[in-house]
Amino acid sequence: MSFEKLARLDLNLLVCLHVLLEEGSVTLAAKRLCLSQSAVSKSLNRLREQFDDPLFVRTAHGMKPTPRAMALMPMLEQLLRDIEHLTAPASFVPQTSDRHFRMALVESAYPLFLPQFLGDIFAEGPNIILDTQAWEPNTFDKLINGEIDFGITGKDLNPKDAMMTLMPPKGIVFTELCRDSQCCLVRKGHPILTQTWDEACYLQQRHIQVRCGNDDRWLLDYKLAERGLQRDIAMYVPDFNSAASLCTHTDLVFTAPSHFASYISAQLDLAVLPLPSALPPMAYTLFWHQHQEKDPGHSWLRQIITSRCRDLSVS
Repeated sequence: MSFEKLARLDLNLLVCLHVLLEEGSVTLAAKRLCLSQSAVSKSLNRLREQFDDPLFVRTAHGMKPTPRAMALMPMLEQLLRDIEHLTAPASFVPQTSDRHFRMALVESAYPLFLPQFLGDIFAEGPNIILDTQAWEPNTFDKLINGEIDFGITGKDLNPKDAMMTLMPPKGIVFTELCRDSQCCLVRKGHPILTQTWDEACYLQQRHIQVRCGNDDRWLLDYKLAERGLQRDIAMYVPDFNSAASLCTHTDLVFTAPSHFASYISAQLDLAVLPLPSALPPMAYTLFWHQHQEKDPGHSWLRQIITSRCRDLSVS
């Protein structure tokens, strides 16, 4: 190990490089670092000397990292994460902490889980900041990179089913919070409310589907396909609330988690029907990365979430 080289290395330069790689813009990096553009440009010049590489080249679409910069990115993320853990306090006192926790949730989880633990979090940690965002296809990457602390979404219980829908990568730790099943939402006055409600009737309807990540199909669609059946999807939307709202104006059928259906049907005066097709229950699951396991603040928040939400009734 060359201590002489390490002594000359400015950690702030590495932080600057990390932000530049994430933002791809001197202007945005300066704003995020609370520095002037001139200061970030000077840091970039020093980084170019340090690594003997231009690191970024200007294009019509902004700054493009060089192959050398791209190769540095994963090492840099790991290094800064390790330094963060090294300098983290040995204890966590929620009463005096102003720590900023970031969490991604699937939309249907908001009305079920947040009311269960928000009161306790702010009672114990009055200055804690919670920053929530939507669950996205890259949420696991964000957990791995340390961009967020937790994620909550539905996970199918059978490993074979999970392989088709949601399988966390290596290093992601998870625990089941509660289980839920699927049901159907339709407008009151829908013609099917006066008909025999069975699978044949269900499959004769036109459906509205929430697109989950990059997949247009849910586990239900995979299970129906195994029997040579499929739903007639008339419309795809990006979120649960939009799907439910559109049901009030159309004869579309929306298949949704039961707890969400119970909540939104009361808000929008919709009718709830059982799902006539057999489908295994799924579990709302809390995810985090293993590098957070021993962080005291992370452990504190994780304990509150799991204790308040585990085995929650979702009838």
